[in-house]
Amino acid sequence: MAASVYGAETSAATAADLERTAFRRAEKKYKLYKAPLPKSRKKITVTKPTLDLAEVIDFRTEINETLHHQIGVIKVDCPDFDRPVFGLSDHPGFYFIPSALSIEEQCHWIRESLQSFPQPPNRTNLTPFYGPIYDLFDAAKRQEVFSNLENPGNYQGDSQKETMDSCKHPPIPATKLLRKLRWSTLGLQFDWSMRNYNVSLPHNKIPEGLCKLAKKMASPAMSKGEEFCPEAAIVNYYGPSDMLGGHVDDMEADWSRPIVSISLGCKAIFLLGGKTREDAPIAMYVRSGDIVLMAGEARECFHGVPRIFTNEESAEIDSLITQFTSKDEKLILDYIRNSRININIRQVN
Repeated sequence: MAASVYGAETSAATAADLERTAFRRAEKKYKLYKAPLPKSRKKITVTKPTLDLAEVIDFRTEINETLHHQIGVIKVDCPDFDRPVFGLSDHPGFYFIPSALSIEEQCHWIRESLQSFPQPPNRTNLTPFYGPIYDLFDAAKRQEVFSNLENPGNYQGDSQKETMDSCKHPPIPATKLLRKLRWSTLGLQFDWSMRNYNVSLPHNKIPEGLCKLAKKMASPAMSKGEEFCPEAAIVNYYGPSDMLGGHVDDMEADWSRPIVSISLGCKAIFLLGGKTREDAPIAMYVRSGDIVLMAGEARECFHGVPRIFTNEESAEIDSLITQFTSKDEKLILDYIRNSRININIRQVN
């Protein structure tokens, strides 16, 4: 359930063709429309499309039982699993685990995602342009300004070919770089330009705690007696108006193994389509603490995130906000008020 934010499109269709697909129409239906910047001092009126959420599945409630029946929501029987698990009758291999993580677990992985996961040798979207940046979060907390970052060119074997020589960047606040963070990679490093895992890049193993969590949560999608083996993870960071375009995660060797996708922070809308963009997707809410599994046939389905909710009423993060009250964690609080983090753990081989 991941690519870089603004996800990689796997079709060579023209923009006009994409506008006509069912998946693209759903993305446009739910996306956040920003008011254009005025070109003059003249007052302008912006008409925002009405956001119709009537067809969005909510796995945490049973208010719209008719909608759930029409779409084919089913409860999955998992005798050895201690949480409710839902699926979709027309999407075998898709599993939704609502409220899978406690508030304490959510806070822990939010802290790790901001403080530890962007640390080198893990690569981020900033690495090709600024080189390895150590202790970015701590620098942002101290409101430091980086004045010696250089464009590294072809950094450590990255297949992205830079056309410019190494050059220094102008001074940039660490807080600004933190807000520019869009993805980081754990374990085996993913090469976005080549769309494969580059085993030659330096990397650490996925943290033991995250491995343990992924193995436990993957069990509804695993055959009896088999165990999920986490080897890589992609962490996506969403700002207030970011989206993840429709895509298919197809770079792992064995699609029978699930992708374990953990949602943290602001509520979002997740779209699950079919094997082509012409298949109309199903929309559902994903909230902080929810986990999605995609295995088998579900791995072939287009999916994306067209919208996150960042206003206080719709974001549904009150329980998180109360956990980050100390002065030392003000930066985390400010960040998570209008952001979403998604951790996707994969078995590569």
